[in-house]
Amino acid sequence: MRRFLVAGIMVCCLAATSAFAADLKLGYIDMQRALNSSDAGKEAKEQLAARVKKYQDEINVKQEEIKKLKDELEKQGMLLSESARAAKEKDYQQRLKEFQRFTKDAQDELQGKDEEYTRKIIESMEKIIQDFGHKNGYTFIFVKNEGMLFVDDKADVTDEVLKLLNASRKK
Repeated sequence: MRRFLVAGIMVCCLAATSAFAADLKLGYIDMQRALNSSDAGKEAKEQLAARVKKYQDEINVKQEEIKKLKDELEKQGMLLSESARAAKEKDYQQRLKEFQRFTKDAQDELQGKDEEYTRKIIESMEKIIQDFGHKNGYTFIFVKNEGMLFVDDKADVTDEVLKLLNASRKK
């Protein structure tokens, strides 16, 4: 819906006056490529990958503990008294719940970190894009998306913005 609204506004703006169209300078940025190619994006990916590895290692250990507990329960189940078997079953169920809770919390935390890193990069990129647009006389700079049926590659400002973004991090 938002894409159609933006496209409609753009069409109205373009159709408003032919004199304005002569001074019109348009550009676009491939935000996904910018996020993935920027130094900040690469750093964020590395940080997330380290967190994923840490969580995966913990998950593997917990999963192995649960598997051992289940195997014990299956092997010793018939040999144990009713109360001992019930206690082992309860312990197994409790650990399974804790494991499921841990994996869900880990996924939520990773997703939250990904969103946080992305938001920070986009915020700094927006400022750079605005400055770039003002300094270079752009009327509009759009975010490339699947709603754009045709975009001339000459209007792509992603590389210029990436250079500015990476340079701003080094300051």
